[in-house]
Amino acid sequence: QREGLPDDLPIHTTMCASYEGYTTLAVKQLPGYVLHVSLNRPTKRNAMNKAFWEEMRTLFQKVSNDSDVRAVVLSGEGKLFTAGLDISDPSFLVSGDGDEDAARRALKLREMILIMQDSFSVIERCNKPVVAAVHSGCVGGGIDMITACDIRLCSSDAWFTVKEVEIGLAADVGTLQRLPKVCGNESLVRELAFTARRFKAPEALQLGLVSRVVEGGRAQVLEAAIALATEIAKKSPVAVVGTKHMLTYARDHSVREGLDMMATWNMAMLQTNDIGSAMQSYFSRQEPVFARL
Repeated sequence: QREGLPDDLPIHTTMCASYEGYTTLAVKQLPGYVLHVSLNRPTKRNAMNKAFWEEMRTLFQKVSNDSDVRAVVLSGEGKLFTAGLDISDPSFLVSGDGDEDAARRALKLREMILIMQDSFSVIERCNKPVVAAVHSGCVGGGIDMITACDIRLCSSDAWFTVKEVEIGLAADVGTLQRLPKVCGNESLVRELAFTARRFKAPEALQLGLVSRVVEGGRAQVLEAAIALATEIAKKSPVAVVGTKHMLTYARDHSVREGLDMMATWNMAMLQTNDIGSAMQSYFSRQEPVFARL
């Protein structure tokens, strides 16, 4: 199946038997230990319904422990990357018996929010680097999602908006926590979050939300993301997983704490055979072969 993929990509793409059964996500195994996950509700502009939140959590928990995957590409099918929260899904309506105690109703709502937050935090916790390939619109929950990814690329036709204030709520599944750390410009982050102003690819690049703008649309940014993920997947999986976890840890801790954790991590990981394989490959100028995790 090659729909939406550039003509010059490798043809050996297969549906993953272990990843079948999802209703909101499409999963394809690509050559070189790369997994392609795409939001798959194109007729609904990839809006995020109740099933989506459950499937994201289940999928990335599985990916994290899959030894046949070393890098993931996350994209969206159809004309839009994602329209964000599916506000037509009745599961998200805050309702209840008028006589129900407000505190008990609030505790139920808190539990729902925590579950939704974890549906994106699982991307951040995943052992495998995740490259987001954004095209066209990335609305509301889409920004919550991509800020949990390791790397973000976008097409030149991409646009973004922190939409939540326009529907009467504060973004509550990651944008307000991760976007300031991703971008480092708190003034502009507050402007975007307070106004829901739409911003385009050049501004996203300047802000640091994406690391590259790829000229073209979905096919072009997807090709670039797959090429990048394939390059990552060639590296030692032990080194890559350690790098991901240590970068995330360093973001949320002091330099001293990060260095201490790095020493603790590497006192085990420096014993890997991957170092010898990488060094031998370097001197022989041959591509290294690393064992599965």
